Amino acid sequence: MAKSIQLTKEGLKRLRDELERLKTTGRTDIAEKIRVARGYGDLSENSEYDEAKNEQAKIEARIIELEKMLENVVLIEEDVATDSVTVGVTVTVFDVEFGEELTYRVVGSAEADPMNGLISDDSPVGKALLGSKVGDEVTAEAPAGELKFKIVGISK
Repeated sequence: MAKSIQLTKEGLKRLRDELERLKTTGRTDIAEKIRVARGYGDLSENSEYDEAKNEQAKIEARIIELEKMLENVVLIEEDVATDSVTVGVTVTVFDVEFGEELTYRVVGSAEADPMNGLISDDSPVGKALLGSKVGDEVTAEAPAGELKFKIVGISK
C-alpha cells in the first residue's frame, strides 16, 4: 500500500494546480519545442531536440508523481487543537543558540518548504517539536548539529 501524503488545503490546491498546468500548458509548450527542434534537421546530432525530449520526460515523470501523490492524500485537519504541537499548527519557538524567535508551520513532507517556514513532521526539527507544549524546551538532532528551542506559542 502506498504511503499516505498529508497535505493542508493550500498544499492540495498547489499540487492540483501544478498537475493541471503540467498537463495543459506544460505539455503544449514542450510539444511546440519538439516540433521546432525537429525542423532543425538531422535528429541524431540535434541537441535542441534531445534537450526538449529530456524536458518532456521530466514533465511526464512529474505528472505521474503528482497523480500518485494525489491518490493518497490525507487532508490535515484545520480544526486542530493548539495545546500541543501537531501537524497543521503554527509554532513559534525561541532559538536558544541564536537568541531569536522563529515561526514554523508543521506540515506533511510533500508540502515542506523550510525557507518559507513550512517544516515537515518527518524532519529532525518537526519530529522534535511534535507533542511539545508551550514552555517546553526541545532539542533536535539535525545535520547541522544539535538545535535547542523553547516553545513560545502554538496557533492554528
